[in-house]
Amino acid sequence: MIIFELICPRQHRFEGWFSSSEDFDGQRDGGLLSCPSCGRHDIEKLPTAKIRTSGPQLFPAVREDMGTSTPVAQPPAKLQELIEYVLMNTENVGREFAAEVRRIHHREVPHRNIRGTASRQETEELLDEGIPVMALPIPSQNDWH
Repeated sequence: MIIFELICPRQHRFEGWFSSSEDFDGQRDGGLLSCPSCGRHDIEKLPTAKIRTSGPQLFPAVREDMGTSTPVAQPPAKLQELIEYVLMNTENVGREFAAEVRRIHHREVPHRNIRGTASRQETEELLDEGIPVMALPIPSQNDWH
């Protein structure tokens, strides 16, 4: 069983239990899912990660474009390690971040992990549109050691 955190266009969040990612896709595409708060049927999955507490410290990263799971090293706990992890596993789109994340969210371009810069207003607008983004304390490239 897979538990996904789901969201509707009105930003109501809720959980859904599915046998697989394909099961979620099939139910969503078939109009079988609805928001328990407002009844809307255009439901999306929010990004999630499952971190195991025993055994190898791996979590499955679900590639939305392929619907497959690939083992990925557990994200680090220390800030410096987190920054290095983000830098190594994302594409820098610079000041085009807000526009590019919108294109990814609306499936106009293939899904990929990106980073870049956005103003506070752009970040708030993205969140208001239901696009999950997060500010990270990554120094400018000039300050990398």
